[in-house]
Amino acid sequence: MKLRLSVMMFLQYAIWGAWLPILFPYLMGHLGFTLDQVSAIFAAGAAGAIIGPFIAGQVADRFFATEKFLGVSHLIGALLVWTLSETTSYTTFLAISAVYGLIYAPTLALTNSISFHHLEDRDRDFGRVRLWGTIGWIAAGIAIGHWLGTQHSPAGLIGADLEKAWNAGRADAFKLSALLGVALGFYCFALPHTPPRKDAAQKSAVAQALGYVKRQPLLTLFLLAVPISCVHQFYFVHTSNFLSRYQSGGAGEFAQSINDVLGVGGGGLMTIGQMSEIVVLALVTVLAKQMSRKSLLAIGLLAYAARMALFAYTDSAATVLLGVALHGLCFGCFIFVAFMVVDEETPPEVRASAQNLFNLVIVGIGIIVGSWFAGSLIGGWAKRAVLGPESDPAAVIPDELQRDYYTHLFSVPMWIALGCLLVLLVAYPGGKKPATNAVAGAR
Repeated sequence: MKLRLSVMMFLQYAIWGAWLPILFPYLMGHLGFTLDQVSAIFAAGAAGAIIGPFIAGQVADRFFATEKFLGVSHLIGALLVWTLSETTSYTTFLAISAVYGLIYAPTLALTNSISFHHLEDRDRDFGRVRLWGTIGWIAAGIAIGHWLGTQHSPAGLIGADLEKAWNAGRADAFKLSALLGVALGFYCFALPHTPPRKDAAQKSAVAQALGYVKRQPLLTLFLLAVPISCVHQFYFVHTSNFLSRYQSGGAGEFAQSINDVLGVGGGGLMTIGQMSEIVVLALVTVLAKQMSRKSLLAIGLLAYAARMALFAYTDSAATVLLGVALHGLCFGCFIFVAFMVVDEETPPEVRASAQNLFNLVIVGIGIIVGSWFAGSLIGGWAKRAVLGPESDPAAVIPDELQRDYYTHLFSVPMWIALGCLLVLLVAYPGGKKPATNAVAGAR
């Protein structure tokens, strides 16, 4: 059973990891969309992530077996994401992204629920099963990186010309995602039967969970969730394009050795963050028995700030990759531990609803706000800062101004993370809690 569920998780997150890390450079560099348009596309997908789970929860809980609902959802999602690979119209891309968010986002929670339903020991086995989702994300990112390196890297091209070739090739990431979606769609029909349930008490669970959110320490966590989601979006919106600078210009033997292993185009390099995530999550389960939740959360926020500082103020491949590796501490010590706190601070009858509320803030509201903030607002401000206040929004930043642009861009989330750290130190109550396994749906 664990093997079957592990394969499900591998494919579930490989579908997402194939295209999300390279979405921003594809939209900006190949399709030529503006920052406002790109921000709207990211937000549209997140809006679907807010609405979709409520719809899907009612349908899957009351009318259809979970495995059948998952299978149909992934087959429809595969058709949509393949269409994205061939779409050049902004309006069409925006509409499909919104519908895809409605279709895909609920499957994240449903793969968790089907696992809980069939695993004999949730606390012992779920972490091992969910780990394969992270491995799937890594595998998809590396596969796309090597595909760009072998199929979309014409000999003799460097710098902007090579990045242009990669941008065109990134359309294939959507096609890989679609193929994985078809595979998972049919695979889901072979998963163990998970019948619908009719639980009238579930109607009031969300309202009860909201009552706990108003109390400390959950109040502080929920208040920090949106600004930290904004910081998180700077990473997922801009990092792939940022890393491409170190791969397209022949940045030395160190960078080339990394390219040989992880591929090119930024997405493969970003999987270093997921690799470190695996290590950190293993350590957190041990450290959680020795350190307070406040200390672990503070380490996570400090890692967010340090990552942005490395991106903003250093210019070597080694230090930048260290910043990518800090993703493990960011996710493991803040996002994952935050879900642990939610699990500990709520009673069993409302625990799932409280987890879903926090996930909604992180993945839904936070991404909507963060996409606009990281893209249109700060991205546009940073571009104007280096090109002049009257510059064309569609203008390409010259190579000699790239470093100045990224200093402006990434310094903003650095200060936000430091501000969140200060709020945590002042407002979050101290003390230790016993270790608890929690479900983290954020990426």
